[in-house]
Amino acid sequence: MLHYLVYLIFILSVALSAGSIVLASRLKGKFSPAYISSLLYFEVFIFTFGFYGIWGRVIIDSFLSPFIAADLISHFSDISLLLGLPFLVFAWLMFLKFSFELSGRRFTGWNFTVYLVTNFTILIVVGYLIVKNLSVNPIVLYKYYFIIMSFIYSLSGALIILSRGKKRTEIHDHDRNILFSGIIISMLMQCTPLFFYESQEVLGIVFIFLFFTGNTFLPVFMTYGTLLPAFTRQHDNNLSFNEFCKKFTVSPRESDIVLEICNGLSNKEIAEKLFISLQTVKDHTHHIYIKTNVKSRVQLITLVKEEIGS
Repeated sequence: MLHYLVYLIFILSVALSAGSIVLASRLKGKFSPAYISSLLYFEVFIFTFGFYGIWGRVIIDSFLSPFIAADLISHFSDISLLLGLPFLVFAWLMFLKFSFELSGRRFTGWNFTVYLVTNFTILIVVGYLIVKNLSVNPIVLYKYYFIIMSFIYSLSGALIILSRGKKRTEIHDHDRNILFSGIIISMLMQCTPLFFYESQEVLGIVFIFLFFTGNTFLPVFMTYGTLLPAFTRQHDNNLSFNEFCKKFTVSPRESDIVLEICNGLSNKEIAEKLFISLQTVKDHTHHIYIKTNVKSRVQLITLVKEEIGS
């Protein structure tokens, strides 16, 4: 019975990973920001680790055990997982890059260098402990490595997304909150069964299922859940944002305020960001409401979504 469950989870893993990569690829075809490319690379790397590192170990343990000695099988599976860890490192790198770009920040070459040096140093230490076969259980080492690093990078990326950089971004504050919660929940879902895992096959299957399920969150939400994806749409039959402004005779300064309203900024925050007075923001907002025939921010955001497309 357990073997059939393993087969089912493997099929689901293939479906979930393929679907997520397809969604991310479609986003890349429709949207221009750099964070969409980072999202696609994250999905590719994280699922490559999932199949090469996680499922590779399962396949070695399941299909080679009748033909090879148990201690040798254990060594092979440990090495297989170790060789898959670089894919995980690059996946987290792409996730951090995605988080920086989505929040309006630039992921610099310095960030890139520090990250790679730090993480590959950790991998060398982990690899040394595994290869030297010291008094460290490889399973314990791997699981705590995954839990600790997942916690650090998931929390860091989620906090970066929740904050707002100086550069204008299209993501709405409501979306930031959902992304923050979704990333943290996905991380906890994956790490909880792994924390209690020792050699229980059921917990291992649960972890694999939650690993592949949790990593579908970002492309699914970015495709179907975000409020304002239309600002960066490249190919669409709806109006562009500039065409929207022309249609309603919105001036360039008023268009800046429309964007910041859609990004969830208050009048005071808009005034500080655009270096104008609070009263000027209020006056422009009043004129925008008159031109677009709306009475509130919510109605304005809804109108922008309807005219531009979502």
